[in-house]
Amino acid sequence: VGQERVGVLLLNLGGPDSLEDVQPFLYNLFADPDIIRLPSPVQFLQPTIAQLVSTLRAPKSREGYESIGGGSPLRRITEEQAAALRDSLCAKGINAHTYVAMRYWFPFTEEAMAAVKRDGITQLVVLPLYPQFSVSTSGSSLRLLERLLKEDPVLTRVKHVVIPSWYQRPGYVRAMADLIVAELTSGAFPQDQLDEVEIFFSAHGVPVSYIEEGDPYKEEMEECVQLVMAELQRRGVANSHTLAYQSRVGPVEWLKPYTDDSIRELANSGVRSLLAVPISFVSEHIETLEEIDCEYRELAEESGIEHWGRVPALNTNPTFIDDLADAVAEALPYVGSLQRSAGASITSSLTSSDSLVPLGEVDALLETYDRDRKALPPPVLMWKWGWTKSAETWNGRIAMLALVLILLLEGTTGRGVINNLLQVHHLMPPAN
Repeated sequence: VGQERVGVLLLNLGGPDSLEDVQPFLYNLFADPDIIRLPSPVQFLQPTIAQLVSTLRAPKSREGYESIGGGSPLRRITEEQAAALRDSLCAKGINAHTYVAMRYWFPFTEEAMAAVKRDGITQLVVLPLYPQFSVSTSGSSLRLLERLLKEDPVLTRVKHVVIPSWYQRPGYVRAMADLIVAELTSGAFPQDQLDEVEIFFSAHGVPVSYIEEGDPYKEEMEECVQLVMAELQRRGVANSHTLAYQSRVGPVEWLKPYTDDSIRELANSGVRSLLAVPISFVSEHIETLEEIDCEYRELAEESGIEHWGRVPALNTNPTFIDDLADAVAEALPYVGSLQRSAGASITSSLTSSDSLVPLGEVDALLETYDRDRKALPPPVLMWKWGWTKSAETWNGRIAMLALVLILLLEGTTGRGVINNLLQVHHLMPPAN
């Protein structure tokens, strides 16, 4: 590494720290054109619709966060992962700064990059905390990072490389297998019936349209499950398994099979013991603590599942963290060395790993997997200091204006915009 100053940037979604943060967090989420995709003629309504939808959605979301302690633990866990990663790198002889960059809540990516600049980092390894690559998860964060790297003359000189996915790494696979074996033998299931436990991998879903456009997520997820099951079989665990996708929203088609449908089908087929494995989540958050632990467990029990277990998220699992440190160490020689000509795609020769999406720089990854780049709004911070009566009045007026404009749009186009938005955000059931 020499005189270089090394930084590792951990990318994640973010989550509200308290119940008061829920609405502004949702606003930032829905203001992202990747979350609510509007037709070009009405894209100027994005902020207004984000205000409307976040206002409608906030009460239900607050209930969910209240049920898991009053806020998301994602920031705390991610910062613990960053500290553990820094310590592991230090033990390997690499003196590196680690930074947490959240997309929709504190600490924002802008804050993290300001710290990168302040610390004089010259080599930056970008590490999305998503084992499998998808434009739907990493894409928005990478596009924001691309803009920040290009707009700031200091950051422009920072050499970087992105580790887009790492589901195939031996330490990650080994850590997942360790957790599954530990839960199988924890006493949650009858010890004389362990071979009858269905290992149920539940991954975050993405719209089928992403896959049809070339997103590698589905293929990487399926390969990831195969690698984990092969490791389990080497340990003598030969249980049957299922891969399903959770968290689908809206009337569009998402990756199948759906988690809820799969639970019902397994129960109907006679399965009585189910071990849920959150395969695409490396930190506990609302989708593990509330969606899996509460909603899906209740569904399983109602459907006839008698014995339920859930593998914990990796969090700061030492095997997992040490393997991430190895991934960073292996990526460092490529920092700033990946030359790309205009229009060239990334070649698999850039890294010795077996990932379907190899190492690359931000612009190269986006050129290959996210050609339709959209303008990204800056995060809204005004709610951090609380609402005022004036703000409430103006927000109400803006929301009413949005409602009028959307109704006009529905009347002129015949498209149920409001109906679709409400379905997308679980405010009414989808039409069958």
